Amino acid sequence: MAVIISGKAVSAKIRESLRQEAALLAEQGVTPGLAVILVGDNDASRRYVNNKKKGCEEIGLYSQVHELPTETTEAELLDLIARLNADANIDGILVQLPLPAHIDEKAVIKAINPDKDVDAFHEQNAGRILLGNARFLPCTPAGIMELLASEGIDPSGKEAVVIGRSNIVGKPMAMLLLQANATVTICHSKTKNLPDIVRRADIVVAAVGRPKFVTADMVKPGAVVIDVGMDRDENGRLCGDVDFEAVKDVAGYITPVPGGVGPMTITMLLKNTITAARAWIS
Repeated sequence: MAVIISGKAVSAKIRESLRQEAALLAEQGVTPGLAVILVGDNDASRRYVNNKKKGCEEIGLYSQVHELPTETTEAELLDLIARLNADANIDGILVQLPLPAHIDEKAVIKAINPDKDVDAFHEQNAGRILLGNARFLPCTPAGIMELLASEGIDPSGKEAVVIGRSNIVGKPMAMLLLQANATVTICHSKTKNLPDIVRRADIVVAAVGRPKFVTADMVKPGAVVIDVGMDRDENGRLCGDVDFEAVKDVAGYITPVPGGVGPMTITMLLKNTITAARAWIS
């Protein structure tokens, strides 16, 4: 039976530390500020935005939520970002993805001041991550590294497989594992013999967006299995990319869904916002 890595527990510890940091900044007259922009009426996105707002309130950050209708034009969105870039009360800007189809996500991300890009999606910040000189660490991969550290799991010398190659999780996750001296393989939809590759891994990060994609026969006994997925199974129940009930009997460590990676993503966003605020006063 695998050790269950609780993102809720690890997140709570980190947030307490962040709350103390925010209090120290407040004594210097600085309240870190986060602006979140939501375009459209996607229920999942709205839940994420609400959780981010609650996280700010919990640790003492200032937050703004800008809810825009689906028909908002790209020019209108870019104008709002420009105003937030110039707002001294805002240290971090996050545009909730996905955006409506008529808006160019790349143009929107590029418009955010890299110093306020607390999601670390801007091409300048992505480049810094690649070079190992990150201004901010991408939230979900950074949260996963914290989860590994919480259990004393050192990636150095281990074989790691990342399933998924998105700019948000897969690619930066591979970079952070590589920088931690793991030997990293990225698998994707064109990978041949994917189960055989995953079966070699000491650390598996599943970020493919397919319910229960990773099955017990794909997992090396004792492996660390990190589930980034947020899916619905055949009964409409929340699940991840990993068949948790089956895999937990094979793996050495595993994250649940919900309560695993999810809480860490928002916590790392809060951490990045405080980092951005510190940079402005240093």
